[in-house]
Amino acid sequence: MLQNTIYQSFCQFKAAQQHAFAVLIDPDKKTASQIAAIAQTCEDAQVDYIFIGGSLLVKETTQLCINTLKSTTSIPLVIFPGSPSQVCDQADALLYLSLISGRNPELLIGQHVQSAALVKASGLEIIPTGYMLIDGGNATTVSYISQTLPIPQDKADIALCTAWAGEMLGLKTIYMDAGSGAKNPISASLIARVSSQIHVPLIIGGGIKTAEKIEANCRAGATINVVGNAIEKSPALIIEMAQATKEAKSFAN
Repeated sequence: MLQNTIYQSFCQFKAAQQHAFAVLIDPDKKTASQIAAIAQTCEDAQVDYIFIGGSLLVKETTQLCINTLKSTTSIPLVIFPGSPSQVCDQADALLYLSLISGRNPELLIGQHVQSAALVKASGLEIIPTGYMLIDGGNATTVSYISQTLPIPQDKADIALCTAWAGEMLGLKTIYMDAGSGAKNPISASLIARVSSQIHVPLIIGGGIKTAEKIEANCRAGATINVVGNAIEKSPALIIEMAQATKEAKSFAN
């Protein structure tokens, strides 16, 4: 896969009306041996991507996490950063997030200016990403840290117009996230509303707990589903969710 860019692979999934599955690893929550075990399970399940990052990292563990993954798996490693400090040039790509659902200028452009020289020098593939926080039914770390209000799930037109704005500004992918530990995942109807009206790949995360929800998201048009918390509690779900992703058909088929 790495013969093409990772973003090209995102687009290939979307163009073929196929779907990808990404496992999210929070470096703060796992030891090196646990990370290696998850990586091996991801290899066995043929997971498409491993995302690395967290809204708040207390320990400086990103580099160790990526080094462990690199020694264990060939799956593309994508940084999903909660702050500029999580940039690591040993990964394969970086989701360069702009929090377009909020009005916090630091997360729209401020931190990007501060991190620009570091990111430019990293050699990472940079994927400009419109990040949209969706209400998951409870307060999450990302909503607290970002100091922004999530978009209500029953305000589909607001979500769609936000995604449109991001796409027209030139962002290469849209990431709708209910946040780590969300009580409620993003509804299939909201995913379908947005996915059917944008041309860039759509990433969905937050609150996904079952293979059935993965299948429903794929049918609704999610290009990539990202799961973190659920697999931390039950790593065996990786295999079930990866299989559900491969078998799913989008609503357009």
